[in-house]
Amino acid sequence: MKTDLTDTTASKINKALVLGRRAIGTPAIGMVLTLVIVTDEENAYDALKAASDAAHEHPSRTLVVIRRISRSPRDRTRSRLDAEVRLGADAGTGETIVLRLYGDVVDHAQSVVLPLLLPDAPVVVWWPVNAPLDPARDPLGALAQRRVTDTYACEEPIRELVARADAYAPGDTDLSWTRITPWRSMLAAALDQVDCQVQAVEVEGEEFNPSCELLAMWLADRLDVPVKRSASSGPGLTAVRMDTDCGPVVLDRADGSLANLSIQGQPSRAVALKRRDTAELIAEELRRLDPDDTYASALRYGVDRLNSPAKGESGDRGGAVAAPVGTVAKARAKDAAQEKTPVRKAAAK
Repeated sequence: MKTDLTDTTASKINKALVLGRRAIGTPAIGMVLTLVIVTDEENAYDALKAASDAAHEHPSRTLVVIRRISRSPRDRTRSRLDAEVRLGADAGTGETIVLRLYGDVVDHAQSVVLPLLLPDAPVVVWWPVNAPLDPARDPLGALAQRRVTDTYACEEPIRELVARADAYAPGDTDLSWTRITPWRSMLAAALDQVDCQVQAVEVEGEEFNPSCELLAMWLADRLDVPVKRSASSGPGLTAVRMDTDCGPVVLDRADGSLANLSIQGQPSRAVALKRRDTAELIAEELRRLDPDDTYASALRYGVDRLNSPAKGESGDRGGAVAAPVGTVAKARAKDAAQEKTPVRKAAAK
């Protein structure tokens, strides 16, 4: 069921939701969160489709905020809110409200979104493109427990990573980080199979792919060894090579779907490591709504510290934002407890 409302208000949208639920015979729908998607008209369809697919795992009320900038000076001064309310088969397992903002109300989107949030439920804000430099200070971002960006969609991803480190606040995350979850799990499992000390690492991937930088920063931060970042033709991440005192450990993925894991003294094996679509990435992010301390620690390591020696360095982070000692210690402890972390193993173990 779909209802179009022109030049409307938040109270009329809520009324349309109630009437729509009664009309389709589902007056009560169990939804676990509110997902706010802030995008433009061009990317709205793809973002909404990904959110709808993720809603099968996380039933939610999805609010799509589209800011329409008028070219006419006369229209810019006239505020208007148009809405499209989707329920039932048109909205999957939850509710979808597409909001199109015109005029002065464009700068006050939070006043439109706030009355439409589910009561006593978490709020997640996702910017598929054109995310603010400081998501936590954005008026819409301030409403959320989690703020999801995607540096891969930016024109200068590496510079965007530096800005994310400068403005990081608990609850921030990025889909470029989510994309490397299978890589981190596989590398951690590989190091669990050997009793060696990692001496150096090389991360190979597309030149301006922020996922490659984040994986390299994570490895450098967790292993405290030199990490070299090298470029390849892709797609995405293509290989990670770890030199240990027991021989090399290599995870190589040349085709974007199937990888080869080789460990010194063991037979090589094929592992599934396919590139995931946006719906899978969003579904993963919605499973965890607490701050991601591991991401924060890797982000603060700093892109500029890659390709430089890690041993014997002072406490200076080389231009990156330095985290308080307590924060880093807490992140390391939580990370070790929640996931398999490739911490260096002593050779004498």
